[in-house]
Amino acid sequence: MGLLGILVGLGLLVALAFRGWSVLLLAPFAALVAAMFGGQPLLANWTQTFMASAAGFLAQFFPIFLLGAVFGKVMDDSGAVTAVAALMSRWLGHGRAVLAVVLAGALVTYGGVSLFVAFFVIVPMAQSLFRAAAIPRRLLPAAVVLGTSSFTMSALPGTPSIQNVIPMPFFGTTPFAAPGLGIVASLVMLAVGLWWLRRAETASRRAGEGYGEDKQGAAERAQDDELVRERATTAREFDPAEIRHGRRSETSPPALSAILPLIVVVAVNLLMSLVVLPRLDFSYLAEERWGGTSISAVAGVWSVAIALTAAIATAIAFNWSRLPALRETMDAGANASVLPALSVASLVGFGAVIAALPAFEMVRDWVLAIEGGPLVSLAVATNVLAALTGSASGGLTIALDALGQIYMETAARTGIDPALMHRVAVIGSGTLDILPHNGAVVSLLSICGLTHRDSYFDIIMVGIVPSLLALAVVIALGTAFGSF
Repeated sequence: MGLLGILVGLGLLVALAFRGWSVLLLAPFAALVAAMFGGQPLLANWTQTFMASAAGFLAQFFPIFLLGAVFGKVMDDSGAVTAVAALMSRWLGHGRAVLAVVLAGALVTYGGVSLFVAFFVIVPMAQSLFRAAAIPRRLLPAAVVLGTSSFTMSALPGTPSIQNVIPMPFFGTTPFAAPGLGIVASLVMLAVGLWWLRRAETASRRAGEGYGEDKQGAAERAQDDELVRERATTAREFDPAEIRHGRRSETSPPALSAILPLIVVVAVNLLMSLVVLPRLDFSYLAEERWGGTSISAVAGVWSVAIALTAAIATAIAFNWSRLPALRETMDAGANASVLPALSVASLVGFGAVIAALPAFEMVRDWVLAIEGGPLVSLAVATNVLAALTGSASGGLTIALDALGQIYMETAARTGIDPALMHRVAVIGSGTLDILPHNGAVVSLLSICGLTHRDSYFDIIMVGIVPSLLALAVVIALGTAFGSF
């Protein structure tokens, strides 16, 4: 009955989340159903297991949600994201419209701009470029996904995405874990994705397909669509409903003012991770009043938090005159972080209840017994849980909460570098999360005025297939040569 309860709980979570039910209600309900089947006390599971785990997630990672959302909103309202997209458009032109869209998305998301902010800015630019180049608009979502939701989310060393932050307390790593493998994985994802888009573009030209007709007002409707909002807030760290709040600048900043905050994120993150924090004495963290922890457990989160804070300050300083309502902008960014953080925390609480059930030992033993070694089993665990929850961050945290300590012990016993574990886990979480019910996919299609039938196959070919290939390459190289 216990195993049946786990399956029923997961089934309810997937089915009702796909129908747009709020995860804040759905996750504890599904967890308690699983506990009931397992004959476990319901109230104790809710208040002592579910809530304790959800609160622990917020305690660790809410600063990243908060600062990331504020930075994205400041960059949006100052016109900086628009300026970066326009700069790529001018540099590459209509002849390389697909590459311009991919690189614009990659630049802003690697620089720390929240995914949904990037969507609402880059999609109009992409529509203009694709229309001028006569590229079918059905390929537009795939180009945006490749630039914003693949290698810059999970593979590129130092990315400030929440997915890259989550493994750090578990493995004692930095955002730059396994940098060589991350770069290799990024190149695989980018090359395969661009190859597919180029192939699709060429085929469409031979068929004389053309751009097609835009659906007017699609982006505005997406902002107000509650179904889109519910799905989106479990997928990434920004509530789309806050996009329209605040006030955007009527003028765009010069290129330096737009790009500098993005450079600051990467540079400060690198400096804090590899130079500053390792040289300071943090022995006091072992005291009980600081949680009895160590610098290796918190350094990654601290590095990203400091980097985002520095970038926010830089964006405000260089774009002061282009932020006509700074308080409203900051408030909107802060508000945009709350629902996504609570939604992912609820998924984490659900995972904690499942992991505490006696029947979960069977699931754990099955995962750990997967042939190919711990790297393969870790990749499978993160893939499956991200797919079921429709959330890379939620699936990754559930997997590491349940199995992270075991993988660390395995790494110590077998000589596997925790940095390699980190990179495999992050890339694994960013593959099958891009299933049809994923909030980012639903939101992007809605913003573009397209359907799954129009564009989802191309999203698979640039979002899932390249990531799976890159994951296989990383596991193969890591097994053969270790972390680098």
